[in-house]
Amino acid sequence: MAKIPIISLVHISVRGVVQGVGFRPFIYQLATRHDLRGWVCNTSEDVRIEVEGEARGIERFLRGLREHAPPLSHIEDIAVRLGTPENYEKFEIRHSIAEEGKYQLVSPDIATCPDCLREIFDPKDRRYRYPFTNCTNCGPRFTIIDDIPYDRPKTTMKIFRMCPECQREYDDPLDRRFHAQPNACPVCGPQLELVDAEGNKITCDDVIAKTSGLLKEGKIIAVKGLGGFLLAGNATSQTAVNRLRQRKNRPAKPLAIMVASLEEVRRHCEVNDEEEKLLISPGSPIVLMKWKAKSTVTRVVAPGLDYLGVMLPYTPLHHLLLRETGLPLVMTSGNISEEPIAKDNDEALRRLGGITDYFLMHNRDIYARYDDSVMIVERDAPQFVRRARGYAPYPIHLNYQSKQILGCGAEEKNTFCLTRDNFAFVSQHIGDMENLETLEHFINAIALYQRIFRIGPEIIAHDMHPEYLPTKYAKERAARDRIKLVPVQHHHAHIASCMADNGLEGPVIGVSFDGTGYGTDGHIWGSEFMVADYSQFTRMAYIENLPLPGGALAIKKPYRTAIGYLLSLGINLDRHLPFLKNIDPGEIDIIKSLIENSINAPLTSSMGRLFDAVSALMGVRGVIEYEAQAAIDLEILAGEAVNESARYPFSLSKREDTSIIKVHDLFAAILNDLHNRTPRARIAARFHNTVAQMISEMCQKISPKTGITGVALSGGVFPNRLLLRNTVSLLESAGLEVYTHRQVPCNDGGISLGQVVIAQFSEETDND
Repeated sequence: MAKIPIISLVHISVRGVVQGVGFRPFIYQLATRHDLRGWVCNTSEDVRIEVEGEARGIERFLRGLREHAPPLSHIEDIAVRLGTPENYEKFEIRHSIAEEGKYQLVSPDIATCPDCLREIFDPKDRRYRYPFTNCTNCGPRFTIIDDIPYDRPKTTMKIFRMCPECQREYDDPLDRRFHAQPNACPVCGPQLELVDAEGNKITCDDVIAKTSGLLKEGKIIAVKGLGGFLLAGNATSQTAVNRLRQRKNRPAKPLAIMVASLEEVRRHCEVNDEEEKLLISPGSPIVLMKWKAKSTVTRVVAPGLDYLGVMLPYTPLHHLLLRETGLPLVMTSGNISEEPIAKDNDEALRRLGGITDYFLMHNRDIYARYDDSVMIVERDAPQFVRRARGYAPYPIHLNYQSKQILGCGAEEKNTFCLTRDNFAFVSQHIGDMENLETLEHFINAIALYQRIFRIGPEIIAHDMHPEYLPTKYAKERAARDRIKLVPVQHHHAHIASCMADNGLEGPVIGVSFDGTGYGTDGHIWGSEFMVADYSQFTRMAYIENLPLPGGALAIKKPYRTAIGYLLSLGINLDRHLPFLKNIDPGEIDIIKSLIENSINAPLTSSMGRLFDAVSALMGVRGVIEYEAQAAIDLEILAGEAVNESARYPFSLSKREDTSIIKVHDLFAAILNDLHNRTPRARIAARFHNTVAQMISEMCQKISPKTGITGVALSGGVFPNRLLLRNTVSLLESAGLEVYTHRQVPCNDGGISLGQVVIAQFSEETDND
């Protein structure tokens, strides 16, 4: 930048998350402190500033702008240019400017800040026990926004006219509620209402106290939160939790809990420093942590598991409920299994009336549905299991300028992704695309992101599987709008996602392990070793194709996968194997017939199914009630054999230039251990060691052939902490550099990011 004259004016443009986070009052105070004049305003693109004054003051202002910006802001770029002095008399905050086609980054919803928390528990404060207290440092953001610039008339708060006291705060640049768009108080803001399952209002003096009493009695309450309704119940009551499970049709899948404080988290879980940072962060995610044996949370919250999902209160309403009840509360998404979270009062009454006893609702509308984010900490690094509230729609930075592209994601754990400039906007978790309700949520969310970020896709990328709902949506929209369509192989998308997540440019050795992905040969892939970049991949190795007798039925019933694998591998099906005892001999004969005649027995190289088969074979889990349950149980069991280092054998064969991992010897060795009554925990640990060794050996074979030393790990198998830990250790010991996901999940929640970068570079390759 040119040297600033003694008396001068500079034009400044600040881009990033700089609206709704107290940025303009910060600028006002910074300018006033350095005796500068001029103005600041929001636009559809940036925060725009003109400051005029002495050069020394302007230099200090610019330094303060870079070094002391509000904690919730994320500055992407500061552009400064000299201008002609205008002889301003003062510094002021001007009204927002809407600009056609321009966009800005938008803050995700932010957990309650300490200042607001003090107010709601201060009997002398006018917001005492007010459940919608917020300021520029916290509260709802993206879930209430209809469009930008981020001003109250473009939010769901527009129906609430501020009282004089709130208006004074809103208009005062020195107040932390200056232009806090959700600003409200008990006089002028949203109000709570407690109704029964039929929608009849419950008359009471104190809604929160009444609700807390009902929770103590074991009732199930649907609580309207930031992004939708959560179903709450007493997490220490086995009866209450089982009642919730039965009504929600969620018999075994783990539930998350909410507790009042970090101290209480420590009573239930082992908490390390990184987990603590996540818990108290503005994003306030659910964190999966080691569950203490002495915890008073009933084990039916997460049956058979040794990790518990815990979050702290992230709204004033949650804080008040948790303080009032004095109990840890189950807080799970307000939906029936596989449906999107309910967000509107009428919708909740219609959809949740058969699940909940009461509804704690309010009259502040929710614009965008958002589930809670879920994270783990592994090797001191936070990783997403589900990315949603508190994090989306903050973008992933791309190391190139992207076209405007829509990636439609996968069938399960769906997210979509929209790109423009050097940003990839990965949506919040949408869910499993198995019904029309979720498809409608998907379509509405895409429309919102396109509107807010001013994106009109030039290209649509989709998974290759022809029957996925996102694929069908992509094809229909591309045909309707005459947009170019790019199909993307599922596992290539996984690896490209990991590359983009880490800002990589060159090719990597990609290890993509999951349950299901449509392969280029028409088979179901899922144990892929590839050399990949953003434009192409070469399949280097995979586990031999084995049959799934009954197709999707085998996924629900892993014992069928185990039987199919043994038969296909030519291993004698000993009817005395324990896992076969409760299986109808007629069903076994049917499975044999399917295998022998290659009828309804699709072939798969899936690592997820290999875990299922071993779990069933060992008698750990033969029938699952939720995705990956058999593999999760196997991992927990393996964790009991702390010092087990043995591995099982496997062999390799070649088909042209591709290695095929043969698992006959692996299964034979497991059967031998079962015959010799080897403890099941040791067998499970040996299997995990074997898979980690497979990865290490294959990567060490691929690396010298290609000169590539970077390994990207992705796919829905890698939330397995034991496998990930062992794999990374072996790869690093071999001198390879390992990349894992940091900003998006390694499961199918990250697929959409991979799709858009592949579509971008495929387009560039086509144009060369």
